[in-house]
Amino acid sequence: MNIQGAANFVIEPTAFPAVPVAGSKKLFPVHRVYCVGRNYAAHAVEMGHDPDKEPPFFFQKNPDNLDTSGTFPYPPASNDVHYEIEMMVALKSGGRDIPVERALDCVYGYGVALDMTRRDLQGKAKDMGRPWEVGKAFEASAPCTALVPAATTGHPREGAIWLDLNGERKQTGDLNQMIWKVPEMISYLSGLFTLAPGDIIFSGTPAGVGAVERGDVLKGHIEGIGDLEVRVV
Repeated sequence: MNIQGAANFVIEPTAFPAVPVAGSKKLFPVHRVYCVGRNYAAHAVEMGHDPDKEPPFFFQKNPDNLDTSGTFPYPPASNDVHYEIEMMVALKSGGRDIPVERALDCVYGYGVALDMTRRDLQGKAKDMGRPWEVGKAFEASAPCTALVPAATTGHPREGAIWLDLNGERKQTGDLNQMIWKVPEMISYLSGLFTLAPGDIIFSGTPAGVGAVERGDVLKGHIEGIGDLEVRVV
């Protein structure tokens, strides 16, 4: 059921998740957050998989997991929380069975984000054949920048992507190393779900993921899009 206009709720609804737009007072309303897994070959190998034998797969975070506060509260129930630097892609339109050649028409803009992961809980879920949400979709698990409209950035097909932990380079790669490119991700996802305006896609991470501790400072960069700085608290 979609609610439009005035409605009587039995409890007060929570705030609608949104991400700021760079250089503007406007906000981008978030519908869903899809994340593609193991989309850089070196990271797939790092995680013990063969990138040449796997079709794309996706998991979800919750829209309100996105956080632009610049801090990451270390989550409960875990002793092994990892960073993963990613380019996020925000959609202004959607649909079903979107052709690859029309997929970029759906993109509003891009941002820099972290897919923070309770790796120990994710590992247990994998071992038991259970979903990953406990390791992926917890509060503030998606620190991110404001969105930069594609009208400003164009559609990045290449460019440096890296992450520093306390001033030491940990992850480094290039957007052109993505196994599944942005148009392919959008097209493939639209065969599984009806994509909608407000959907966000996390496009995968290069090799070099690792653990964080309270007090750490994470600095991420994607060429042509921007910089993200997050302190673990």
